[in-house]
Amino acid sequence: MKIILKILKFEFSNVLRSKWVIFFFTFFFLASYALFSFENNTQKALLSLFNLTIYLVPLISLIFGTMYFYNSREYIEMILCQPIPRKALYLGLFLGTTLPLIISLITGVLIPFIMFGNFNEGISLVLLLLLISSLLTTISIAIAFLISTKITDKVKGLSLSIFFWLLSAIAFDGILLLIAFVFQDYPVEKFLLALSILNPVDLSRTIFILNFDISALMGITGALFKKFYGSQLGIIVSFLLLLVWVLLPLLLGLKNFKKKDF
Repeated sequence: MKIILKILKFEFSNVLRSKWVIFFFTFFFLASYALFSFENNTQKALLSLFNLTIYLVPLISLIFGTMYFYNSREYIEMILCQPIPRKALYLGLFLGTTLPLIISLITGVLIPFIMFGNFNEGISLVLLLLLISSLLTTISIAIAFLISTKITDKVKGLSLSIFFWLLSAIAFDGILLLIAFVFQDYPVEKFLLALSILNPVDLSRTIFILNFDISALMGITGALFKKFYGSQLGIIVSFLLLLVWVLLPLLLGLKNFKKKDF
C-alpha cells in the first residue's frame, strides 16, 4: 500500500501539470460558466452540460489515458528494474492518472454552479452529474490502460481507443434501433436490454435521464430500463453495472500488465 501511495503521489503531481488536465478544467469551467450564467433554469443548464460530458469525458479520457501509458513506457521500465510489485506500479499509475482528471472535472463544473446555480433545484442533480462523469472517467482510463497493455503499437492502441468511443457514444444506439427494426416481429426486448449492458455511455445516460423522467430523451436503452426495472430500480441497476465496468477492464489490464514483457 505504501508503494502504491508513493507512485500515486508522483504520478498525481506529474499529471496535474499536464496540458490535458488544464484543458479539461478550462473547457468544463467555461462551458459550465456560460450555461449557469445565461440559463435561468438550472435543470436545463445541467441537462445541456450533461449532453457535453457524456460525449467529451470518455473521448478525452480514452485518448489521454492511452497516450500517457505509451509515453510512460521508459518510466515503467525503469521502475520495474527496482524490487517493486507490478500490481503496485499499475494501480499507482492508474490512480495517479485518473484522480487529476476527476478533480479538474469536478472543480470545473462545481465552481460555476456555486457562483450562479440554484442550490434548491440543482444540487442533487449536479452531484449526480459529477458522480456519473467521474465513473465515466475512471472507466475510460481503465479501458485505455487495458488497450495499452494488450497492444504494443501506439498508433493501433490509440486507434482502438477512438474506435471504442465511436462505437459506444455514437453508433451503439443506432445498432440497437436497427436490430429492433429488423426483428420487430420477434420479442427482442430482453435481448436488447442485455446488449445495453455492453455500453457504459448508455448506462450513464440512463441514470441521468431517469432522474429527469423525460421520455423523449431516454433513447432505447433508457426506455428499456424504465420498462423492466422502473425509475429507481433502473438507476440502481445501472450504477451497479457501471461499477462492473470499472472493475472488469481494471482487473484485465492488471492481468495483462503482470504478463507483459517490457
